[in-house]
Amino acid sequence: MTRQLRIATRRSPLALWQAEHVAALLRAAYPDVSVSLVPIVTQGDRIQDRPLSQIGGKGLFIKELEVAMLEGAAELAVHSMKDVPAALPEGFTLAAVLQRADARDAFVSNRYAHVADLPLGARVGTSSQRRQSLLRARRPDLTIVPLRGNVETRLRKLDEGEFDAIILAAAGLTRLGLGARITETLDADWSVPAIGQGVVGIECRDDPEIRAWLTPLNHAETRSCLDAERAVGARLDGSCTSPIAAYATRVGDELSLCAFVGAPDGSRCFEHRRQGPATDPVALGTAVADHLLSAGADRLLAELAAQKA
Repeated sequence: MTRQLRIATRRSPLALWQAEHVAALLRAAYPDVSVSLVPIVTQGDRIQDRPLSQIGGKGLFIKELEVAMLEGAAELAVHSMKDVPAALPEGFTLAAVLQRADARDAFVSNRYAHVADLPLGARVGTSSQRRQSLLRARRPDLTIVPLRGNVETRLRKLDEGEFDAIILAAAGLTRLGLGARITETLDADWSVPAIGQGVVGIECRDDPEIRAWLTPLNHAETRSCLDAERAVGARLDGSCTSPIAAYATRVGDELSLCAFVGAPDGSRCFEHRRQGPATDPVALGTAVADHLLSAGADRLLAELAAQKA
């Protein structure tokens, strides 16, 4: 039986907060086990001068963490699930997810109280293709400007006057003790959250012993919502470089799932909402994705893939 659990994590303040949170849960559950962090700088962290859509997408934030597990330097890795591709590499599994925090996007501005208050041509910063597409579809009059860096860097650029507003994940701001910076929390129907936004996930090698250690940390309701959202991404073959969103909530014995696919310039967008049994979240996510594809998202995604190629 292992007597140590080493957690591979990115070095950003938010990633370290998440890893420390998981470490605290594990120490509480297993007082006799040594739990430690293995901070790693990923390729996505090293490249800050280009949009993610130009350098490869979600895998840039987790590949080195998986290498650490393969090489025996760590037993598990902690991720923001919005950074995790729809399909994990062979030999790895998502062993547990924690209870979801606020999944919504946060509007942050020093001058305007609401997105609706932004004047024509206002400069809004975001690194997300999803947010860019949604903003351009909802407010085509705005000027959307790419914004990379950790949360503190993005807030500093806002405070220095580079932007009239920026859009960040509400959960990340709250976890870092920066919830007071949120000017407006955007309605999930207006700004559909990213797949897995607000969810902390724990990945490990497909090892029965390690999986057993992590099972008590799994939050079943969050997992069913996440599985529905990730089924949308898997069916659409989406990455964080694609303007794809999906957000599920539990309604009694059912899940309510909304999903969005849009052109980067906001000129075309497809949205669909459907409910289905919480016992089969993958079927619900696949059905929602199939509806979007049949409505025309298949042609849009094919065009985007051709442009990237």
